[in-house]
Amino acid sequence: MGKRNIEANPLTDLCGDYLSGIEDALKRELDLYSWSEFHAPLRYACDGGKRIRPLILVLSAEATGPGRANGDAYLAASAIELLHTESIIHDDIIDEENTRRGKPSFHIKYGYNSSILTADFVLGVILNIGSKLKNPQVINELSKAATRMSEGEMMEIRLNKAPAITEDDYIKVLDFKTASLFEASAKIGAMLGNGSEEQVSAMTTFGRLLGIAYQIHDDLIDWNDEDKLFNMLVKQNNNSNDFIDRMENLYQSYAAKAKNELCRAGSQNEAVAHLEHLTDLASVQI
Repeated sequence: MGKRNIEANPLTDLCGDYLSGIEDALKRELDLYSWSEFHAPLRYACDGGKRIRPLILVLSAEATGPGRANGDAYLAASAIELLHTESIIHDDIIDEENTRRGKPSFHIKYGYNSSILTADFVLGVILNIGSKLKNPQVINELSKAATRMSEGEMMEIRLNKAPAITEDDYIKVLDFKTASLFEASAKIGAMLGNGSEEQVSAMTTFGRLLGIAYQIHDDLIDWNDEDKLFNMLVKQNNNSNDFIDRMENLYQSYAAKAKNELCRAGSQNEAVAHLEHLTDLASVQI
């Protein structure tokens, strides 16, 4: 985490100042627990992330607000990144992933018991951040995202045991498991930017659509190496090449729809331009 993490991020050239602010906010929150046995493991868990979700939050605040994102936006962004961190600790255990971000997965390095306890500790950190924000709407959106992400994980576990799944099943899992946090990031940012009701609605939809596009694109990259729902869909189709092409078109369609929602969010500014860039997923997922 810190300078090394920023330097390795493919978004640094475009959004370096925002990423630095996010890193600083995240470090400040984690360092409040420097006395704890969980401090070093948490820094390990957070290290190496691209910070796409917190970046969406900060940019959404500026896209709908009158000026630069304030401290509350960066504080909320740290909560978003920690919620993402908590989810991937659990995901890697469930999916039996041995590596994450080019290093051993958390449970491989620290063990299963420490992983469960660390994820619990992270939720306590997020609650503390929520109390400092003093905004019930923001806390509600964080809570809603956390519950929907868990629901999505349960759906995926159930469907992994099913004899067959549909594309609608797959998209529903993505909607809950991945898009929920993208949606919360964009919506919280717009709320903290004091956006109008229409702007908040547009940014909420933007986040959801981008989250679905992001996960389809991610699955397309890794489908040969992972045994997940996407692979089940590939195996169910007689012509896998045609299916892959169709899914490529689907993710591009979701990304294009996400970009269209930005037009409803208000006038063009630098933050909106950066958000548009994030819909170009080939430049984000390196």
